[in-house]
Amino acid sequence: MKIGLYGINLGVLADREAMLRIARTAEAANFESLWTGEHVVFVDPQVPPSPLIPDTPLIDTVTALAFVAGATERIRLASGILLLSQRNPVLLAKELAGLDVLSGGRLILGVGVGSVPGEFEAIGVPFEERGARTTEHIEVIRTLWTSEQPEFEGDFTTFSGIQSRPFPYQKPHPPITIGGYSPAARRRTIRQGDGWYGFMLDVEGAAAAIQSLEETAKEVERPANLRPLEITITPRGRLDRETVERFAEIGVHRLVPMPRGIMAPTGDPEGVRNEIHAFVERLAETLEL
Repeated sequence: MKIGLYGINLGVLADREAMLRIARTAEAANFESLWTGEHVVFVDPQVPPSPLIPDTPLIDTVTALAFVAGATERIRLASGILLLSQRNPVLLAKELAGLDVLSGGRLILGVGVGSVPGEFEAIGVPFEERGARTTEHIEVIRTLWTSEQPEFEGDFTTFSGIQSRPFPYQKPHPPITIGGYSPAARRRTIRQGDGWYGFMLDVEGAAAAIQSLEETAKEVERPANLRPLEITITPRGRLDRETVERFAEIGVHRLVPMPRGIMAPTGDPEGVRNEIHAFVERLAETLEL
């Protein structure tokens, strides 16, 4: 089982020294990957489905991953998830290819559609287009990452007669992991994803999600050029060796726990950071990383 760490760019870790320290601690403890969250803005005042209070600090995903790439050597760098429908895919492909090259091939691109209408209004992207944009943007990025003479004609992006180099370090490209629980997200995962990411699930919830993906795979053709589907879960609740084994038995390949208190308002952020470091070291010892 691969073990990652979620949330290196948000809450009490959205700080230069805190991010450096947690990235190096996780790498030294033999964690496999570091994962970011993403919201470009938060609606104010907070209303559902916005997940966090409006003044929660959250550093941009690409910025955060590039920063910790320069401070680490081995640990993988993952977006969990990047809201792809809110991004320009041509610019993003360039940024992420550079990140993969400069990190020596450590990028995992996790993407999703987004769920908060107010965030889309602020960016100027129609909320109802988020699914179609995500689907198309994945193909735009894949084209720019792999094609010697890239051309694309879509509903939102069209280009020809261009080059975008360098290609990513990883071949054919960094793995693309897709988040989401809707039928459309499951179809997107089977058709376009190298992996699927589920957030805050227990073993039973993860098993149900995997079963839904298996059922979808019977109805949706999966391209032969995609990697075997890798399942990543941020687990709900306590993580011990027995729980890890249960996740492995149902087909989970990677667990990315989120430390307690990372997003909670607190009068003692340094105390919470120390608790997060203790959590990382304790979990590495418990799981014998």
